[in-house]
Amino acid sequence: MATATTTITEGEALQRLLTWLSPAYPVGAYTYSHGLEMAVEDGAVRDRQGLADYIGAVLEAGAGRIDGALLAAAHRAASAEDDAALDDVASLAAAWRGTAETALETIAQGTAFLKVTNAAWPDARLAAFTARQGGSVAHPVAFGAAAAWHGLPLRMALFGFLSAFAANLVSAGVRLVPLGQTDGQITTAALLPVLEAATEAALAADPERLGSAAPVLDLFSMRHETQYTRLFRS
Repeated sequence: MATATTTITEGEALQRLLTWLSPAYPVGAYTYSHGLEMAVEDGAVRDRQGLADYIGAVLEAGAGRIDGALLAAAHRAASAEDDAALDDVASLAAAWRGTAETALETIAQGTAFLKVTNAAWPDARLAAFTARQGGSVAHPVAFGAAAAWHGLPLRMALFGFLSAFAANLVSAGVRLVPLGQTDGQITTAALLPVLEAATEAALAADPERLGSAAPVLDLFSMRHETQYTRLFRS
C-alpha cells in the first residue's frame, strides 16, 4: 500500500502543531467544559486537587482515552493512504459518545478545525476526506488525519492534542471553581505523568477492543444538559 509522505522542516511542523492547538485556533474549544461545570456545581470538584483528579479521569478512562486511540488510528490510516480505513475511524468516532453534549463537543470542533485548516493549509487529501464526510468529523480524527498529511509525527501530534484537551479543561476549572491562574498552572504541570501515560496507552490501543469506564463523567455531562445556569456548552 502506498504511503503518504509530506516533507516539512522541524520548524514548519512545530509551527503547525502549536497553531492548531492554540486557544486562538477558531474551533471554539473554550466554550466546552466536558461536564466539569456540573461537577463544580455538585461540589464534586472544589479545589485544585479535585480539578486534577477530574481531568485525570477523563484522560485515563473517559473521552481522552478514546480520543487518543482514534487520533492514532486516523493518523496511521491517513499515512497509509487507506481511505476506507480512515472513513471507518471517522464513523466509529461519530458513534462513540455517551451524551449529546460530548457528541456536540467533538463534532463541532472537528468541523471547525477542518474548515479553517483546509483554508489556511490546503491539502488535496484533507479536502477530499472533508468532502466524503460532508464536512462533519470528530475532532481527534480530523486532527490526526491532518497531522499525518502535513508530516507531523504521530507521537508528537498525539501528546500535543491530549495536552491541549487537558489545558482547556484546566482553563474551564480556573473560571468555574474558581481558582487562581497559578493554581491552574500547577495543575497543568501535575498532569504531565497522566498525559504521558495516556499517550502511550493511545499508541498501543486496538480500536477493535477499545472501551472506556467513566459513567460518573457521563452522568455529569447528561445533567449539564438541564443545568439551570451555564457558562459552557458541555
